[in-house]
Amino acid sequence: MIKIDDIKSQEGRIFLVTGANSGLGYESTKMLIRKGATVIMCCRDLAKGEKAKQELENFNYSGKIELIELDLSDLVNIKKASKFIKNKFKHLDVLINNAGIMAPPKTYSKQGFEIQFAVNHLAHMFLTLELLPMLEEGNNSRVVTVTSGVQYFGKINWDDIHGNLKYDRWASYAQSKLANVMFGLELNFKLKKTKSKVSSLLAHPGLARTNLQPKSVKANNSWQEEFAYKLMDPMFQSAEMGALPQITAATLPSAQGGEQYGPRFNFRGLPKICRNAPEALKQSSRQKLWDISEVFIKKYSSQLTKVK
Repeated sequence: MIKIDDIKSQEGRIFLVTGANSGLGYESTKMLIRKGATVIMCCRDLAKGEKAKQELENFNYSGKIELIELDLSDLVNIKKASKFIKNKFKHLDVLINNAGIMAPPKTYSKQGFEIQFAVNHLAHMFLTLELLPMLEEGNNSRVVTVTSGVQYFGKINWDDIHGNLKYDRWASYAQSKLANVMFGLELNFKLKKTKSKVSSLLAHPGLARTNLQPKSVKANNSWQEEFAYKLMDPMFQSAEMGALPQITAATLPSAQGGEQYGPRFNFRGLPKICRNAPEALKQSSRQKLWDISEVFIKKYSSQLTKVK
């Protein structure tokens, strides 16, 4: 188990964090610049991103921040952002796939995919594959994909992934978080096969206070959900504590590909290695999800190749 003070200097290293203007992404960025890293803050809303950047720079930590617009609900925007990043930076040491949305009403992405599957899983898979050549330029480079404790309850609804026939917002959320684990493990499996220098790890924050909970309550106008969060409030830990598992996966020298880090007591506590969802351990299922996801992305390949 590690604390923020245990993290070694990250000076000279470049990290990219999605969803970096709030919650776990904000705290991760703060920890990394405190340790001297350069962090590429990727944010959907540039105004909110700029505000967060200014707040973080006021701490006068030794690290540097670059702010980039990234809308994970749009594959075309991801392609544009990836091109910009590849043109501006020579390499990337760590990609932290942190951004996520939780249990909204039935919504679709720009390309017509169920929004949680699109943003939480598909977008991060596409972003990772786009930036993988930059990661290959470094030594001990890592991809850290952030999942959730609901991974253990998730199922991939192979016959209705986008909830077109029946939409359950919590089942879709759990599906997307299981998909994160399946992607992270399958990516590591493929990287090992090619003897890549890049490794893929996972992390989950346990119960952490972020803007996900109030956003979900507001989006669904659910007093029951609000009441449940109030009852559970004593169990929640801070966003800083929730961010420690992903920082551990990103920076701990001894961390290995395929490992997942989470709170010691599952929902709170300092990070330790935790088990991956049993549903994600079958390689044939992971490959099936990978193939389906690639089909979804390639469906819009003509649009993506025109991106300047």
